[in-house]
Amino acid sequence: MEIEIYADVVCPWCYIGKRRLEQALESYDGEVTVRYRPFQLDPSPVAEPRPLVEAMAAKFGGPDRVRQMFGQVTEVATQVGLKLDFDRAVAANTFDAHRLVDWATERGRAAEMVDALYRAHFTDGVDVGSRDALAGLAAEVGLDAAEARRFLDSGERTAELSDELATARQIGVTSVPTFVLAGRYAVTGAQEPDTLLAAMAEVERREAAAD
Repeated sequence: MEIEIYADVVCPWCYIGKRRLEQALESYDGEVTVRYRPFQLDPSPVAEPRPLVEAMAAKFGGPDRVRQMFGQVTEVATQVGLKLDFDRAVAANTFDAHRLVDWATERGRAAEMVDALYRAHFTDGVDVGSRDALAGLAAEVGLDAAEARRFLDSGERTAELSDELATARQIGVTSVPTFVLAGRYAVTGAQEPDTLLAAMAEVERREAAAD
């Protein structure tokens, strides 16, 4: 079964959803291929790095409200072994980060690259909109930093990524994470592992009945 994950690397629920899927797959007997699909929560350019709390405060009713929201998701993340430090997180446009995931996918490092991006943003306070930072993260997962930087500067896969982002909208992805199973069945939200396992079993049943 192929599972496509539409997600953004600055989305905490996407980080949690990825971890819960991994937990589900530990109990799943079938073969699964996971593919990472791009989605941008906010495609607006970010002129300069600034604290995420500050950037979000204007949109969500001030810093106190934002910290309350972040506190809730941090607690959930802790339950699946993830550490989120929103006080260090930096607001960033993720277009180049998604390009880097594509590049890493071609080199067999997709899952590691996605994990490194989540950890960089949510734990280490790294600006994942910075090409220097992205090249450094590529090195962390065993890829060549200089090659990664040349790729990012080249503009390669810019048009392709724009098309992929448009495709996500066209097929109805409006919130993330969204898991698409076997190319036809969508599960939205950071669902519990048992829910994901049940969805996979149901897709297996439907696919077998259709054969």
